[in-house]
Amino acid sequence: MEPLRVFSDHVEILDQRQLPQAVRYFNAHRASDVVEAIRTLAVRGAPAIGIAGLYGLWLEARYLAEAGESGFMDKLLVAAQQLRHVRPTAVNLSWAIDRALGRLTPGPADEVVTRLRDMADTLRQEEEERNARMAQLGAQLLPNRDSRVLTHCNTGSLATVGVGTALGVIREGYRQGRVAMVWVDETRPLLQGSRLTAWELLQDQIPATLITDSMAAGLMQQGQVDAVFVGADRIALNGDTANKVGTYGLAVLAQYHRIPFYVVAPVSTIDEHIASGQDIPIEERQADEVRLIRGVPIAPEGMAVKNPAFDVTPYALISAIITDRGVVYPPFDQKLRQLLEEDRHA
Repeated sequence: MEPLRVFSDHVEILDQRQLPQAVRYFNAHRASDVVEAIRTLAVRGAPAIGIAGLYGLWLEARYLAEAGESGFMDKLLVAAQQLRHVRPTAVNLSWAIDRALGRLTPGPADEVVTRLRDMADTLRQEEEERNARMAQLGAQLLPNRDSRVLTHCNTGSLATVGVGTALGVIREGYRQGRVAMVWVDETRPLLQGSRLTAWELLQDQIPATLITDSMAAGLMQQGQVDAVFVGADRIALNGDTANKVGTYGLAVLAQYHRIPFYVVAPVSTIDEHIASGQDIPIEERQADEVRLIRGVPIAPEGMAVKNPAFDVTPYALISAIITDRGVVYPPFDQKLRQLLEEDRHA
């Protein structure tokens, strides 16, 4: 299932808010349509929103060029800023927009449109290739054949446009006979695990069992988890990692129970401007995401809510970071800088 379908004059975006009950796409014609899709989590997952953002920039350039409006580049830059700031924690979005703007050269509007489309298509292809490399590297780290692995949130095709990051490793591990079963955290409050990851695993016919987030500790205590694989929305230079809220708790549990805890993310998720997790901005989302489930109240009206979308896992709790340029073990700082430098000159 593709989160994005690209046509000559628009992009179809899979509305992930409707899954698993319905598979529905809606059309995006301008950057504002993509901004709204990202803001409302119709499209989500750090790599996927980076790609969606770049296609959104192409759509806006196309619209402005066809409208023949004056100030083409100025208006395009305004749209770029709206896109790059719509979700502040996931660095892939700003990375994709900034990389595109850095590679644009002055020229006629129609040439800018063509160049942006080419860059978006290239980024999408690169993302698929990165996912495939990470899947191969990560599968080699599975502790034994018939492993029971636990994952959090959704890191599959819906979040990346490839086979996935953490879920890509699990898919490849299952193909190799190294994964026997997957424990799927439901991932409160928006249930990306139960709605999306469980759905993807069922599509692939990979044995999986859904659990509430609070069940992970008991399973680890009982010796029923052999490894934990999660994705990332931003990685600081020291290895501190921001991911879907609840990830930090899993890392603490994994360390206590001596279970390997792996982060799977492309090099584009490493933020060279962030020294540690203390500097990572954490998105605070609407209170009703916690008060309601699919519009049904589960808390008293007006109840105060804290709803950070992410938490930060300190590098000391991470066994390894699996990137498209190799597996990095602690200490992370110099090795992550080296990967960024290699990627810059690739």
